[in-house]
Amino acid sequence: MRIFFQPFTSALIDQSTRKRWLCLLTAICSILLAGCATNSGTGASAMNTPYDWRTSNDPIGALLSRQKSSTTKSYKDIRIDHPLAAQAMSHLGISYRYGGKSPDTGFDCSGLVLYSAQQSLGLKLPPRADEQALLGSYVSRQDLKVGDLVFFNTMGRRYSHVGVYIGDDLFVHSPAKGGVVRVESMTMRYWDKRYTGARRLDLAELSK
Repeated sequence: MRIFFQPFTSALIDQSTRKRWLCLLTAICSILLAGCATNSGTGASAMNTPYDWRTSNDPIGALLSRQKSSTTKSYKDIRIDHPLAAQAMSHLGISYRYGGKSPDTGFDCSGLVLYSAQQSLGLKLPPRADEQALLGSYVSRQDLKVGDLVFFNTMGRRYSHVGVYIGDDLFVHSPAKGGVVRVESMTMRYWDKRYTGARRLDLAELSK
């Protein structure tokens, strides 16, 4: 009896052990595959979800890390001869508002440019910064003149922010929620590394 049952018992033990190992391996593989699926799904979701800077961690560098070094007080009396730039400068201190296109509602970056161009030059520009970047002619940085539109990549898009150049490496713009229309220096590290180009509006062409 001993001789008969011992191999049978050993076989049962081996089979039971193999089943336990198989279950353990199956569980491990399931966890790993679930992890891959989760990561893959997250990546796909992130790629397919439109980038919304309003909920991002960097609406203009969290308003330039809440710095107050750039204020409107130092620039309110600056003399600007270009009508577009002068009009934009007249709105210093107006609160930022997403989609805002007038001093009554507030301005976002492209809204400030749109309103200033319409009021000063009678031009009706498109509402988005990337659309405004298609207008006029290209200007190299060293050839910038007062009134040129300057563009920056602040949200992972080449022309996601726009301002109006006022000379001496300065531009006026409406930055982000919590900010106001203000003047900043293009030599500031944040802006310098995000600068993507400038356009000079062709009044004759745009007036057609």
